[in-house]
Amino acid sequence: MKSLACLVFAGGLMAAADARADDADFLRSFQGSFAGIGTVKVTTEAPTVNVSCTFSSGATATSLSLDGKCRGLVVVTRAISADLKSSGAGYTGVYVGSRTGPAQLAGKRSGNAINLGIRWAKEVNGDRKARLTVEKTGGNGMRLTVTDVDPKTGKTVVTSRIDLQRS
Repeated sequence: MKSLACLVFAGGLMAAADARADDADFLRSFQGSFAGIGTVKVTTEAPTVNVSCTFSSGATATSLSLDGKCRGLVVVTRAISADLKSSGAGYTGVYVGSRTGPAQLAGKRSGNAINLGIRWAKEVNGDRKARLTVEKTGGNGMRLTVTDVDPKTGKTVVTSRIDLQRS
């Protein structure tokens, strides 16, 4: 009976090690330079603005750093960055790019995406919460999507979606 328990325990350890190795490969797949287009809304009620973006991504076995710029309406440019660390049970980090200041990130990986809760530095759309998804698309792409809840309708609204390809 003890040997069965040891085998089950060892199997669990090996599965955890495999999961960490898979996460390491997943994070490293974001390494490189990316460019693309997307849309941004300053609030859930604001008009959509088309943007073009460039990002440089640094990745290790336990971290992902995205550093980019998006340009819209010819003259408006905004720096955007996110730094994530793998903490075994999930991811934590900081997002910079909002007018409210640095925001806290926390979440987990699901398949080809890291789903993160955002805690804004100040209220945006009636509260300090939103969602960020960093998704691997194909072999050379990624999609960054921010969603928030419209305080008037209670419906989830995509406030930004940027599709990037390795450049």
